[in-house]
Amino acid sequence: MGKLILLDVSVAVVLAGLWYFLFARYNRHKGTRALRWVEAACSNRARIVEAHWLGASRLQAHLRFAAHWFENARVTIHLIPRPLPIQWLLSHWHKQRETLTFEADLDYVPGIRLEIRRHRWLTHSNRRLTQGSRNWMISRPGPVILTTSTQWQRELPPIVNTLMTTRGHNLLSVRLDPDSPNLAATIDLNALSGEEAAAGFLGVVRDLAAGASASRQ
Repeated sequence: MGKLILLDVSVAVVLAGLWYFLFARYNRHKGTRALRWVEAACSNRARIVEAHWLGASRLQAHLRFAAHWFENARVTIHLIPRPLPIQWLLSHWHKQRETLTFEADLDYVPGIRLEIRRHRWLTHSNRRLTQGSRNWMISRPGPVILTTSTQWQRELPPIVNTLMTTRGHNLLSVRLDPDSPNLAATIDLNALSGEEAAAGFLGVVRDLAAGASASRQ
């Protein structure tokens, strides 16, 4: 009986180790590939000076830009914790997304603290509504902005306009802060499907930086 228990424990340990190895390798491949897209999108404007893994599901890299757009720039890639089964199940339960976050300091420090989060409410079909209520008038509005600010400050229009363009619609969140890092922007990793998408993301980040800097000049 004792030998069977020992055998079961040994098999469980081997399977757990194999699970961790395979999915840690998968995460490293996925994170490294996304980082290569970002590096290729930077072209001659920036280069990665340091990259390291923070655990099996988080990759962070520091970038150095040739121009004076950004200082202390870094990219952090958050992946689903696949190597740890319990954490993986919890991440699926909470519908955790895999994301890439760009953070940097700006030449002109923002004069406001601003945090923008994008939410989408989608419906798969309005057939039930149209069948049950023939007198309903269905409208498809454009973007709706909900804000906790009582005043529409001058720094906001260029930033909001950037987010409402086609290039900025994939951003999940944006944060501007007088303290370091001055700018943080997060995108769903699934939307970063190649070098072209990475270049588009960095273009939006530059537009946000330009809008924040222009309002301070």
